Amino acid sequence: MADPSSYRPKPGQIPESPGVYKFRDEHGRVIYVGKAKSLRQRLSSYFQDLANLHPRTRTMVTTAAAVEWTVVSTEVEALQLEYSWIKEFDPRFNVKYRDDKSYPSLAVTLNEEFPRVQVMRGAKKKGVRYFGPYAHAWAIRETVDLMLRVFPVRTCSAGVFKRSAQIGRPCLLGYIGKCSAPCVGRVTAEEHRELAEEFCDFMAGRTGTYLRRLEQRMHEAAEEMEYERAARLRDDIGALKRAMEKNAVVLADATDADLIAVAEDELEAAVQIFHVRGGRVRGQRGWVTDKVEAVDTAGLVEHALQQLYGEERGDAVPKEVLVPAVPDPAEPVTQWLTERRGSRVDLRVPQRGDKKDLMATVQRNAQQALALHKTKRASDLTTRSRALEEIAEALGLDSAPLRVECFDISHLQGDDVVASMVVFEDGLPRKSEYRRFQIKSFAGQDDVRSMHEVVSRRFRRYLQEKQKTGEWEEEAARAAEEAAGATGAAGEAAEAAGAARATGDAPGAAGAASGSAVTPGAPGLTEATGSTGTTGTTGPAGQPLDGPAEGPSGPIGEDGRPKRFAYPPQLVVVDGGKPQVAAAQRALDELGVDDVAVCGLAKRLEEVWLPDEDDPVVLPRSSEGLYLLQRVRDEAHRFAITYQRSKRAKSMKAGPLDTVPGLGDSRKQALLKHFGSVKRLRAATVEQICEVPGVGRKTAETVAAALAGAAPAGPAVNTATGEIIEDEATGTAASSNGGTRP
Repeated sequence: MADPSSYRPKPGQIPESPGVYKFRDEHGRVIYVGKAKSLRQRLSSYFQDLANLHPRTRTMVTTAAAVEWTVVSTEVEALQLEYSWIKEFDPRFNVKYRDDKSYPSLAVTLNEEFPRVQVMRGAKKKGVRYFGPYAHAWAIRETVDLMLRVFPVRTCSAGVFKRSAQIGRPCLLGYIGKCSAPCVGRVTAEEHRELAEEFCDFMAGRTGTYLRRLEQRMHEAAEEMEYERAARLRDDIGALKRAMEKNAVVLADATDADLIAVAEDELEAAVQIFHVRGGRVRGQRGWVTDKVEAVDTAGLVEHALQQLYGEERGDAVPKEVLVPAVPDPAEPVTQWLTERRGSRVDLRVPQRGDKKDLMATVQRNAQQALALHKTKRASDLTTRSRALEEIAEALGLDSAPLRVECFDISHLQGDDVVASMVVFEDGLPRKSEYRRFQIKSFAGQDDVRSMHEVVSRRFRRYLQEKQKTGEWEEEAARAAEEAAGATGAAGEAAEAAGAARATGDAPGAAGAASGSAVTPGAPGLTEATGSTGTTGTTGPAGQPLDGPAEGPSGPIGEDGRPKRFAYPPQLVVVDGGKPQVAAAQRALDELGVDDVAVCGLAKRLEEVWLPDEDDPVVLPRSSEGLYLLQRVRDEAHRFAITYQRSKRAKSMKAGPLDTVPGLGDSRKQALLKHFGSVKRLRAATVEQICEVPGVGRKTAETVAAALAGAAPAGPAVNTATGEIIEDEATGTAASSNGGTRP
């Protein structure tokens, strides 16, 4: 790791002019290229205190060993030179968009004597007219097949064309009228080129004039009673209209524009582009990139514009470019685009109307592309294996963590504090193993104490399961015997092991936890359901709380279901930094669990914290291990906040019966159905409540006591008349003027 001060330029050495700069590593390779309106001001920002730099920027300046710059006269020249250097040097710390697929385009080879219509991929060639790109090659072929009826342009390869010319016989398309057969001289090179240019004009959006011309010729043929020619022209018009329908009109004013949208997260960004010509979507493409440099949405847009138009000239650059955020400053980029087009280009953010609605559609496509990219990346077995290996290497684990559990705390200003536990096995989520917790051992906001409680409860349940199956006693006995063997006290070891089996007080057993650890099953401290005395973390009938059951993944109980908390993880991940990691490790130490690794992922800087370490572990931005940890952390956050929101919504709808302990939804509904309202239920006696099916005397007494202790709701008021609605319990109500009526 290099010290930036070792290669920092001397004061006054850097000019204040606009220019482009390069950072090189110790081997002389260019690792970053940037541009600046003022080189002195920009470069000085890289040589400040490392603690004040963004983590990505800090990694770059500590990797670099030298910096150099080139002065230019304008910011537009700086933009062009930056693009050229990025293409030339491919620096590792610059944002580089890569196609998530190779998009096909419809190409017309106007640089040949007999232009050919074909599907092309890859880099664009000089002298070739391109339309698109399209999402699928079959869409191009369907469009071309419809249009060849009207524009019979050559579509065959050079070999087929040469062979047909040698034998003097055209291919099948020439016989069925979908090729003008220039190979055998049916049309001259000039006539064939004219056909190709008409094809290009139609594809470019100039459709109205040509359709009107065909309709006029059709009417003329009908008037001259050439009905076969009129029918053929009618079919030609229908074919062209069907080809036009494949590209729906999205902008009524026949606008030529490109719409660019960006979807991003901490590590990656996806860009989607819609090419609109003549008001119709003529093509679509997308890119995905790793965010290896500190860049905002406007910066991503600027990089996308360079990638999109860096090699384009003329009409390939549209009159209007719509973006989610305009680069700052916008003038150099706009001027650069104008120079490439040869006429004014408008770069702006749509504010209203059809263009804003279409931009929302492009944005949804970008979000879906990013989600699909992440799904593909997560589902790849090789990638997952590499991610687990990278995590094991970075954290110093003996083997890859095949089971990872992540904990997160969620609350709303200290209220409704909950926690989540998500499980990833072999790098994939195991939703049937997800668990959620309520934090009720204390009130208020304390994420560290909450994390300690949740981790304690989870692993105490794991130790209890080991005790039930006898695993804990066997391990304790083996440990005691090994210790005794080392000291020659085998008898004492056997006695100690027997005592452990008899009392369950083996070191670190479930009953030995202290501090703020909470005993499962204690009132008010239950996982998931929150009902007193319930220790399970499943919903009704034992169903998992999130996602379908995926089959046994742990030791099987007598009821045939996997035992809860029976499998320990190899790695515990907590959402947070050093304090949360220390709390989780302390909980494990108190329980005597020493074979589970702990780490934390701090969201702001994406740093990995380990217990008893003053400095975090910084994984490379392109690391698959970091990506997997981030995905686990985000899933825990999603699961926690979903539960927290559901609790908040339920508490807002809670009624008096919701506070009655041991009263489920079925009996609540039965009571309300029998009495008709809570007011009548509150006025009922215990004997009357016992008449409800399924309600015993003890439950009836509990309901009556709970409702008697609850403050009755105030009388309901008719907001239209001001009258107080009659109380169903007493049959009387106060009138609006304070009197009473029967």
